[in-house]
Amino acid sequence: MKNIAPVKTTSWKELNNHFQEIKHVHLIDLFNKDKDRFKKFSFTFQNKLLLDISKNRITHTTVQLLLNLANEMNLSTAIQAMFSGSNINFTEKRPVLHTALRNKSNNQIILNGFDIMPEIKFVLDKIQSFSEQVISGKWKGYSGKKITTVVNVGIGGSDLGPKMVTDALKPYKNHLNMYFISNIDSTELFQLFKIINFETTIFLISSKTFTTQETMINAKTIKRYFLKKVGNIEYMDQHFFAVTMAFRKAENFGILKSNVFRLWDWVGGRYSIWSAMGLSIALSIGFKNFSQLLSGAYDMDVHFQQTNFGSNMPVLLALIGIWYNNFFNTETEAILPYDQYLHRLPEYIQQSNMESNGKNIDRNGNQVSWQTGPIIWGTVGTNGQHSFYQLMHQGTKLIPCDFIAPIVSQNPIYNHHEILLSNFFAQTHALAFGNFFYKQDNIISSKYNMKNQYIEKFKFFEGNRPSNTLLFHKIDPYSLGLLIALYEHKIFTQGVIFNIFSFDQWGVELGKQISQSIYSDLSNKNSILNYDDSTLGLINYYNKSTLC
Repeated sequence: MKNIAPVKTTSWKELNNHFQEIKHVHLIDLFNKDKDRFKKFSFTFQNKLLLDISKNRITHTTVQLLLNLANEMNLSTAIQAMFSGSNINFTEKRPVLHTALRNKSNNQIILNGFDIMPEIKFVLDKIQSFSEQVISGKWKGYSGKKITTVVNVGIGGSDLGPKMVTDALKPYKNHLNMYFISNIDSTELFQLFKIINFETTIFLISSKTFTTQETMINAKTIKRYFLKKVGNIEYMDQHFFAVTMAFRKAENFGILKSNVFRLWDWVGGRYSIWSAMGLSIALSIGFKNFSQLLSGAYDMDVHFQQTNFGSNMPVLLALIGIWYNNFFNTETEAILPYDQYLHRLPEYIQQSNMESNGKNIDRNGNQVSWQTGPIIWGTVGTNGQHSFYQLMHQGTKLIPCDFIAPIVSQNPIYNHHEILLSNFFAQTHALAFGNFFYKQDNIISSKYNMKNQYIEKFKFFEGNRPSNTLLFHKIDPYSLGLLIALYEHKIFTQGVIFNIFSFDQWGVELGKQISQSIYSDLSNKNSILNYDDSTLGLINYYNKSTLC
């Protein structure tokens, strides 16, 4: 990977000059100048996905300069390095090979002199065998009853991904009840214990290192409750499973070796749904559908590797994001899915993007002088229209948006989906063009004695607010795999061009370390505290309150 500051490239300087020429150009003018703009700035993928980038403040010159930037930063070499297993996670001295988990080709993937594909296939076969046993009722609990409930215990990538996917694919869900426990707040477990029956419940303890504080504390509490209820530690063998790379730690916890599903250190948590971390997904929708999820992601991998950058969906989305974040100084991006099943997608993309590219040190160890990862946020469907769209249309912030919707609803009732999509299309149109296509209403307010001209100022929409549109035929396992991999590769592309390391996350460690120190002080009221005045005051206030 090329370790140079993007701002020092020729392309960046040319983009800066180009921005001065285009920054006040309106989308209305861009569309008026080119009647085929949609055709030139939209792309399809196997009749499964349409990507429209025409409602962006870009010209062909913009795109070409952005493509020059990608080439100048050696994006092609970086892509090859990731897929070939080079140690691109430099600070942790690891390769990044989540793409190998969905590799559907017959090609070997060599790591440290060995083909890792047989090992991956072995774990996939184990997932298939176990999920089919549970779903069919062959796997039974300690009392001989069939399993009806699955509880996944994890946090971060061990929770957000599986939870998002199982929600997104509820139309493909079987009879098993799925629960996800992540928060260290005991309320989640308190509510869970009121619902589940230990006789018919299995627990998936999902932690790459089997040391994650929240996960292990929750797992230990579940184990205590389980043993208190059943009274026999041997019954754990039918109910407790681990998804981890730390086999010995899982066994020390009391989990049977054959009940451990393997992870590898070259899979980051936020990229792990394709691995055994997707066990809860396979249990929820069946292995056949899980395999389709992998197939969709694999096909996007092939597209990312083989398609010219000028038609490459992840690359184009990444470059457009850099354009807004670094030249228009937008700082945020909104993810707006118009499908209730995708209600967790913004949160999932938020973690994937902000944990990957929320860095201020470049690959040379220097402080960056450019914007890296944006703030990601959003919500589902027309809910947002009655919440934050006011700011998007008339506020002082420019907010690039990704609008995502299926053409076909999984649950057609009367004309609901047509109305939903009419809102979907209307919002991208209104953001881009404002009042341009419509005459102002003649409004007279006798109550306030306001003149028409004054009222019309408040009803004015300037438009020129950009968006991407992703239109799927239907949200099914294959399409969801496409979508997730699309965003993964967008994030990777941006990390390459930002000249940062996208696959570590040291920023989450400091707070964890300090919390362990504070926990001992909260437990030991007589300890000598050594913190800043504010933190010291808060801890002392807490300690005094608990003594009352």
